[in-house]
Amino acid sequence: MNPRVSIVVPAYNNEDYIAETMRSILAQTYQDLEVVVSDHASTDRTVAELAPFADDPRVVLLSTEAGGGAKRNWDRVSRAASGELIKLVCGDDLLHPEAVARQVAALDAAGDGAVLVASRRDLVDGRGQVFLRGRGLNGLEGRVPGRDAVRAVVRSGTNPLGEPACVLLRRDALESAGWWDDTFPYYIDAGTYGRVLLQGDLVALPESLASFRVSAAQWSVRLAAEQYQQAAGFAARMRDLAPDAVGGGDVRIGNTRARVAAAQRRLAYLWLGRRMRAA
Repeated sequence: MNPRVSIVVPAYNNEDYIAETMRSILAQTYQDLEVVVSDHASTDRTVAELAPFADDPRVVLLSTEAGGGAKRNWDRVSRAASGELIKLVCGDDLLHPEAVARQVAALDAAGDGAVLVASRRDLVDGRGQVFLRGRGLNGLEGRVPGRDAVRAVVRSGTNPLGEPACVLLRRDALESAGWWDDTFPYYIDAGTYGRVLLQGDLVALPESLASFRVSAAQWSVRLAAEQYQQAAGFAARMRDLAPDAVGGGDVRIGNTRARVAAAQRRLAYLWLGRRMRAA
């Protein structure tokens, strides 16, 4: 029989962190799962770091040809999943031991009309040290109608549902959405959540169940500016897809908040750079 949950890992140049990520996944208290990993033509030792996990019967190791951006590998692992539920974990993020068990229980309690469950997460630096706890959701809690959740995401100007490690979703809803949507690459997660939530409801758990790793090398002032532009593009697209849920006022509010978030990110990137250089 197929496992209930597929944890899928699109790995790329994660040699420093992938083993820790895999250990956090395999330490889940929820047992009815498989782990599908695909390396996206890494140029470092990611493949070698993954090799010891091949002996675990829960683990399937694949490879993805170069090119195609994140979408190619995110789609590769998601399409290969056999579980009813999918959690995508990037190759440097971490799951808390109860993450899958808590999210599966929440989705089951909500019933068939719920398609996605999200939790808060902690932010950790390159050394794995927490520097911000309990981030995300922006007040969303419990069961939220999908269109209301989409509107809340647009109005936030950010991605309050968090990175994929914070989320568990139904595989059939992801497939119906056309898999991962990289129309706006920095919004590949939120853009996909939006299309999934037009099919059903959100369940929001106000507890931290994952850790998202950030580093000074991957964050920059230029990135903050690009994220603002793509946030605006995402908001406009959600209005086009769901005009009954997202209005022009929602888009304007979201764009204003996205500008503020971009300025805050610039300060955060400078602070994080100093923190990492001092380590």
